[in-house]
Amino acid sequence: MTLETQTFTITRADLVRYAEASGDHNPIHQDEAVAASVGLPGVIAHGMYTMALAAGAVSSWFPGAEVVSFGCKFTNPVVVPAEGGVDIEVAGEIKSTEDGLTTVALTVTCNGQKVLGMPKAVLRA
Repeated sequence: MTLETQTFTITRADLVRYAEASGDHNPIHQDEAVAASVGLPGVIAHGMYTMALAAGAVSSWFPGAEVVSFGCKFTNPVVVPAEGGVDIEVAGEIKSTEDGLTTVALTVTCNGQKVLGMPKAVLRA
């Protein structure tokens, strides 16, 4: 079963708020010059922030469910422009439901490119 795709917009202001909340003040998430100096195409979103948005999509699809596991790999950066924002899309598909557990495979993309590798959630309803 395919779940409705959700879109989240990430702005530089979101990155500042996430850095404050998480304590991750790595300058690649806020400073163009630093990001470029390490070979990045621009300021990038925190991988854990992108992952958290994907988890938020899962929570909205399955309100009140217990998350038994949630995992992914960080495969491509989400470049966040100085003005406006960038959209990530989170799509989901229920892969199995057995023994009270539901496994959901996710696809998380930005500008048509996958940014999280093998994202998967296992839930108990």
